[in-house]
Amino acid sequence: MKIVIVDTNILFSSLLASGTKLREVLSNDKYNFYAPNFLIAEIFKHKNKILKCTSATESEVDEFLVKSLQNINFVNEGLISTENFIHAYRLCGNVDEKDTPFVALTLELNGN
Repeated sequence: MKIVIVDTNILFSSLLASGTKLREVLSNDKYNFYAPNFLIAEIFKHKNKILKCTSATESEVDEFLVKSLQNINFVNEGLISTENFIHAYRLCGNVDEKDTPFVALTLELNGN
């Protein structure tokens, strides 16, 4: 199975619109989805913003969020090598530092 790293923006986008191709992909068994634990914190930090930007009810958002989180393998950032974190920071530092854990995990797992 193909390893796919899910970042915050992908999950945000899937929460904002029901019936999208993105939701379908995130529910697909052909992929092994991974994300750093940081993703969970980001989602709950911005949950009110998500609710303001969607026409879905809070319970609909919560339902899809639970389904999505169940399909994602979460990895403690402490298990990612320092070498991959440094490399990821060098790649992301000038763009968006918050992407560093996702890129580091991608490097660690040779994911997509």
